[in-house]
Amino acid sequence: MSEQLYTHLNKYISVEAHDFKKINSYFKPKRVLKKEIVLEAGEFCQHLYFVEKGCLQQYFITDKGTERTVQFAIENWWMTDFLSYQNKTRTDFYIQAVENTRLLVIDRQDQEQLLQEFPILERYFRMVYQIAYGSSLMKMKYLFNFSKEELYFHFTEHFPEFAQRVPQYLIASFLGLTPEYVSEIRAKKRS
Repeated sequence: MSEQLYTHLNKYISVEAHDFKKINSYFKPKRVLKKEIVLEAGEFCQHLYFVEKGCLQQYFITDKGTERTVQFAIENWWMTDFLSYQNKTRTDFYIQAVENTRLLVIDRQDQEQLLQEFPILERYFRMVYQIAYGSSLMKMKYLFNFSKEELYFHFTEHFPEFAQRVPQYLIASFLGLTPEYVSEIRAKKRS
């Protein structure tokens, strides 16, 4: 049983231990190694991933062949391509482990059954999705409002859990910067 998921659910809703045993049975544990691909562009996204330990990145590849990271997920975060997952369409994204990662995985059909059996989880997922959506809007605001240098320092100061774990080239990708520019910014700050 995942104590971590149980604790996370109870941050937003109230779930009894006996109910959680049944809830937990809908999820399958999965371990992925660093750099292992969980989802590839062109596939149908059929799973929702809860990170118990580790880190995932979601990215796409531009027409010029550049990787652009759109989000990360660390412990207690969810990740999927929500449009592909919901609409049963092919994804444009990749999901890859940044480090060795332990996941809980649920597919769309099992999630629907879970939500029917435990309607209170609709509230939980709504709250989690609202937070994620709000975070996406704030990222857009920062991208439009900050200089590249301000953007980098804002990210590293406000999200040290990522800055300390995620390689600089992935942070650069997430912020729309080049790894070389990030190196210049860091060198300038040290001098």
